[in-house]
Formats: sequence, structure tokens, C-alpha cells
Amino acid sequence: MTGIPFNKRSATPPTAEISKNDYASNFTDFLSANTESKPWCFWYGGVEPHRAYEYGSGIAKGGKKLTDIPRVPAYWPDTETVRNDMLDYAFEVEHFDRHLERMLQELESRGQLENTIVIVMADNGMPFPRGKGQNYEIANHLPLAIRWPAGIPAPGRIVDDYVSVIDLAPTLLEVAGVAWKDSGMAPATGRSILPLLRSDRSGILDASRDHVILGRERNDVGRPNDEGYPVRSIVKNGLLFSRNFEPGRWPGCNPETGYLDCDSSPTKSEILQAHRKNAADPFWALAFGKRGEEELYDLNSDPDCVLNLASSAELLPVKDALNAQLEADLRAQEDPRILGRGAEFDAYPYANDNQRGFYTRFRSGGPLLKFFNKDDFEPENKEVPVRKE
Repeated sequence: MTGIPFNKRSATPPTAEISKNDYASNFTDFLSANTESKPWCFWYGGVEPHRAYEYGSGIAKGGKKLTDIPRVPAYWPDTETVRNDMLDYAFEVEHFDRHLERMLQELESRGQLENTIVIVMADNGMPFPRGKGQNYEIANHLPLAIRWPAGIPAPGRIVDDYVSVIDLAPTLLEVAGVAWKDSGMAPATGRSILPLLRSDRSGILDASRDHVILGRERNDVGRPNDEGYPVRSIVKNGLLFSRNFEPGRWPGCNPETGYLDCDSSPTKSEILQAHRKNAADPFWALAFGKRGEEELYDLNSDPDCVLNLASSAELLPVKDALNAQLEADLRAQEDPRILGRGAEFDAYPYANDNQRGFYTRFRSGGPLLKFFNKDDFEPENKEVPVRKE
């Protein structure tokens, strides 16, 4: 992070779990500090909707109803608890949106709105089981909105090209007239999307933007030796293909250390409690069960990614083609995982000193990590079934 933080102003939040940061007023302070009218860049990094949420706030304070949820994804149980959790999440998203609206109004009042590039995006999926940190559709197909009246001549178009967050830095450098080689940053695989923004066409504009590569290594602690859960995926032609390089590991971290690669939540508790009553509960298997080496999903008919087609003989040529392109791209990028040096990722010390080595420390009698529910942790002698693909 660079630059001076602007976070002195606070306001009474609508719930006890929402930040007191008055983001919009702090943005006003930032604009007022720019007395020389220089070009500027401001990052509005709202902590909402990070966990935790005030349970029931979506209804009690947001005026919502359980029936406002049109559909519960197929990997969560459709219960009152889960619907409340989704509404509480939505209420925090709306808190973020209200501050964004005030910021846009401030820009408009200063005559800067038309020539300001406003980029609004999520940096990960919903903090729910099978969401944030995973390689499924809900975790990686994220909202992205770009507003720039002075630079987007034909808004309202539908463009089918795949874009990624790694494309934003090259885009902004091109807008600023800075060559990547002069930026001081390491080489990157992202490409500027400025041609897409400045075009007046819809549909596919750049035929080379026909796929996107996803990767996962270590998100959180909770496995022996702080190991990660390595996955590489490709999304192309409405299909998602993934290779799980260590299928013997638990994708959400180990049961005896609370599945720590998934934030504690009412939805997580609902799934774990149902599984303890019924070992064959399908939602636990989808959220926390071990997975096969390969996964293949048709995102058009199965956006929830619950029907794994990797063993389909009919789709074998399609799967092989996706696997070949995935491997070729990863080799071109010199990804250690595909080159047989995946252990290098696990060997890096976990960045947070207080959490490093948690698995060993906890099993030796150490304390729980903050923000995690002790009821998430399974007894060490509990038999946990493995999902069959």
C-alpha cells in the first residue's frame, strides 16, 4: 500500500459489526487536500461485507424479507438461517454502495465526475462455504463496473470477452501514458482493456480473450505444515475445468482445526450441524468434503458447479482440450506447480506470525484463532467421510 491514508472521520454504523469508518467523508477530505489540482488516484477499500455480520440485520434494519432471496444456491440448504445470512450479507453490501453513491455525488458537485475513471469490483467471492477462496463460479465470476464518460464513447454495450483483475494495472498505466517497462513493476500477464472500453462494438472484440486462468494455493492455515490446497483452472466456452493437485488434502482445511479456509458463519454452522446429525448430508460434501483430481462443470446449465462432468466419456475430448490449453498457459508462465516444483509454494512461511503453524500449536493445546467459532472444530477421533466423485 502506498500513499497517505484518509480515515480520520467516523460515523455511527447501522450495526455493531459494520465499520465506523465514514468512507465518503474521508474521500471528501482527500479531494480537499488536493489543492494543486493534480491527477489523483484514490482506493476506497471498504471492509464491508467482510465477516462478521449482525444476525438478522438484513430484516430488522434493512427492511428485507426472507422471500427477497429469489434462489438459494444448490450447495447450501434452503433454510431460514441461510436466507437470513444472505440478507445480512446484502445489507452490508448496500452499506458499501451508499458510501459509493455519496462519493459520486461529491465528484459531481466538484465537476470531476465526467473525467474520473471509477472502477468498482469485488476482490473475492462471498465469505460463505464453497465461495471465497475456492475455484468455483461464485468465487471468481465477480462484479466489475467501470464508469468513465469522457473515455467510454459507447456505454451500455454487452462485451463477451473474458477480462480479469490482472488487466486493471495495464489498463490504468495505458490511460496514464506510462509504458509497463517504465513502471518499475515486475512483468505481468495482464493486458489493457482500454481497446474494449473505447470500442463501439458489442460481442467478441478480441478473439484472443476467449478464456481465463484461475489459480489457488494457500489461503489460510489449518492444515499440517501450513500446507495449501493447490488448484489450477481454466474457464472457456462456458465450461470450468479444474485440476486439484493435492486431492488428499481437505479443501477447506482440516476438520479437527475447524475448516479454517471458510469463515465462521451461520451458514457454515448450519451445514456442519446437519452433517453431524447425518453423515450423508450433501451440503457438507459440497462445501468441505475431499474432491477428485479433476472437476468439469457446464456453467450454462450448472452455474452452481454441483454436477462434476469430469468422468463423462462424451466430454472427454473437451476436457482433454481444456487441460492441454491450461497446461500450455501455465508452462508459458513458468508456474512451479505445473513444472513439478509445487512444494515451493508450501515451503514459503505463512505471512502472519501469529497464525503461522496454527495446526501444530492448536493440537498441542494452543488457543483458537480470533474470529473463529469453536463449534466449527471436529473432534480428532471423528470419522469424516470422503465425497465420492
